[in-house]
Amino acid sequence: MSVVKVIEVMASSKVSWEDATKQAVERGHKSLKNISSAWVQDQSVTIEKGKIKEYRISLKLSFELV
Repeated sequence: MSVVKVIEVMASSKVSWEDATKQAVERGHKSLKNISSAWVQDQSVTIEKGKIKEYRISLKLSFELV
């Protein structure tokens, strides 16, 4: 039997939502072991002078407790 914990993280990127997701997973990997999945819960952008300034995501990371 395995036990999985889920944490929520937020990340941003000036490039894309995909880049923000990649950064969140890579940063999470530095602190957490056994990450098994990621779920993008929410996406948003900030806008300045009619243009997208930043892509933001809210992400849930799942990892197995050992």
